[in-house]
Amino acid sequence: MGGSLPAVGAVSAGERKFRQAAFAYLAYGVVYWVTALYLQLTVLPVRGPLLVWFGAGALIAIGCPWVLAAPRAWFERWVLSRRDFARILAVLVALRAVLVARIALTGAESMRMPSFGGGVPTSGAGAWLMAAIAAATAVMLARAAWHDSSAR
Repeated sequence: MGGSLPAVGAVSAGERKFRQAAFAYLAYGVVYWVTALYLQLTVLPVRGPLLVWFGAGALIAIGCPWVLAAPRAWFERWVLSRRDFARILAVLVALRAVLVARIALTGAESMRMPSFGGGVPTSGAGAWLMAAIAAATAVMLARAAWHDSSAR
């Protein structure tokens, strides 16, 4: 009846891994951003100029996946390669996972992390969930960053 749809270029395994890593980082960024915003607005009394940091966090949560999702000639020419960017992010996110897991094991430090309910320590389950999200994101970033580009 009608003509077939035009073929979309084949996506290599490496490109697929970078897109998966970009989606994982977007989910990670949104979860961490929403959690931080919730804590800021409900637990901590700080308002005003410090909320600018939440705008910066939103830009990072959206900008990093955008850079990872597809090759950006200007980024790879003037900043660093997408593979190196993914490697740096993988190490930083893995470090975040380890540090949050440590908080889940030892409990929150009273001067560094707010507690819910007026003195009740933060939930260990919540910290484990955040650590698991960070660890899964680090794995996806590492898969993209260290894949064998010569393999088909």
